[in-house]
Amino acid sequence: MERFIVSARKYRPQTFDTVVGQDHITTTLKNAIKTGHLAHAFLFCGPRGVGKTTCARILAKTINCENKNSEGEACNSCQSCLSFNQGTSMNIHELDAASNNSVDDIRALVEQVRFAPQAGKYKVYIIDEVHMLSSAAFNAFLKTLEEPPPYAIFILATTEKHKILPTILSRCQIFDFKRISLQDTVDHLGGIAQKEEFQADETALQLIAQKSEGCMRDALSILDKIVSFTNGFVSYDNTIEHLNILDADYYFKLINSMLDQDLAGAMLLYDDIDKKGFEGDMVLNGFSEFIRNLLLSKDERVAGLLEVVESFKKRYIETAQRTESGYLISALNILNEAEINFKTARNKRLHVELALIKLCYLGQALQLANSGTGLDKKKLVDSTRSVAFRNIQPIAVTKPNNDSLPPKEKSVYPKQISETKLIIEEEPRVMVQGDKLPAKPDSVPKKIAALEAIRKKVGSTNGTENSQQLTLEATALDQAWKKFIDHLKKSKNSAWQSFEMAELKIVDNTCFEAVVTNNINQKFLELERNKACEFLQKELNNRLLKFKIVLVESQQPKLMKDLPLSSKEQYQKMVEQFPLVKELKDRLKLELDY
Repeated sequence: MERFIVSARKYRPQTFDTVVGQDHITTTLKNAIKTGHLAHAFLFCGPRGVGKTTCARILAKTINCENKNSEGEACNSCQSCLSFNQGTSMNIHELDAASNNSVDDIRALVEQVRFAPQAGKYKVYIIDEVHMLSSAAFNAFLKTLEEPPPYAIFILATTEKHKILPTILSRCQIFDFKRISLQDTVDHLGGIAQKEEFQADETALQLIAQKSEGCMRDALSILDKIVSFTNGFVSYDNTIEHLNILDADYYFKLINSMLDQDLAGAMLLYDDIDKKGFEGDMVLNGFSEFIRNLLLSKDERVAGLLEVVESFKKRYIETAQRTESGYLISALNILNEAEINFKTARNKRLHVELALIKLCYLGQALQLANSGTGLDKKKLVDSTRSVAFRNIQPIAVTKPNNDSLPPKEKSVYPKQISETKLIIEEEPRVMVQGDKLPAKPDSVPKKIAALEAIRKKVGSTNGTENSQQLTLEATALDQAWKKFIDHLKKSKNSAWQSFEMAELKIVDNTCFEAVVTNNINQKFLELERNKACEFLQKELNNRLLKFKIVLVESQQPKLMKDLPLSSKEQYQKMVEQFPLVKELKDRLKLELDY
């Protein structure tokens, strides 16, 4: 019986051209090999199963090939390539850093680097899962990685780039691998199906590629399991059954029941799903993804983001066209909240059913909210009405004929109005847009006399104020100053001490100086200057009063505080009190250390 080899190993790429979905990496490496611009250290990082270790092996094989072609690919026929394919090459060393992550393992690797290759041009060291190395191992590897021998090349591979020390990253050429696209995975799986001579539906391959999430190794493993399960026939139905995936057809039936507000149909459909063994959180998660795909299908610009089976795309677009975006967004919120609270729910099935009930009546709730029938949370405001104004007619003045008046009344007329009519509507009149305002009278008498009277009054007042000579007396100033200090004390303001220590000197009738002797008092006075000016102006009835703060250093000598005596001072004080101490020191010829 022939030994079975899994597809992930059997169809592992042997040249750069056979690597799937990483053209930006393979093209760069081939050009570097052709031009001879090879770095001494590479770092391959990216998700699992996208070809990091495979590209590292192909690079190690190609740079030691004796007969590379014009495109920079290995010939697969020379002695170096044959030994590599058989796994007997002495120039390629692989180290699994997940299990060999100690300092001793790295030191052993560094010892091997000293020996030049016996055959071939380069010795290549591939360290997989390099992020698992300890900090001490990284530090032991730094110097060798920075300045290796000319024949040594290091290729590091990792899935977690953020765990690698920055000092390691700065010494490597970094290549970021990306997830393999859905179509590339489907094409590769279809090619393997042809080589292995088994039948596979494209919809089944699309479902496998979607389940693998861009990981080619996972896709090949899933394909091997399904081929064994179905005895060589991979169809959509048996793929769904084997992968335990809830068919999208159930979700289409659910959304139709909810749009039709058919609660009984939705509950029966969920009961059928539950009997098939699908957990409630899986249903909520899958239905959330389905709603998200419907939301994307409403816009053709983002329809390319759909990673669904090709046969369902048309059905997604048709369902999205008859579903409102507001309904889909609200449904996503309900499903997200239900999925978050699923773990804490005691009755899991009831929790999911409550979410389905909300979704069934969600359309009706949105209609009631939009119709404004009183169920809206916002308070309804009465329709706006214009303000009611009273229509006040202007005073009608009728000028009598001056010639018809008696001689005595002719001189009196300019001061009197013979006939005055004032007409006011008792009922309020609503001003509506389009109504014309009442016309203004042709002539309105100007009240020049009143204006002139105000001007004269203001002028006489200013003259009076300017004529008054304001005098600032020291006694009144001291009393007002003390009142302000009392005000500060009542308000528990610590600045009152600084105001009390200040000395007042009158400069003129509108200005005086507050003399202080230290910076602290000056700061406190400056903080309360505005309040003090306002208070003093009010007390002394002098609106122009202001004061300056003058800092004058005190002429009194500063008192020295009691400081501890030094050793020399202690000795001198002791000698003053006891002269025999000095005599003893001189006789014994002692030297003091102070």
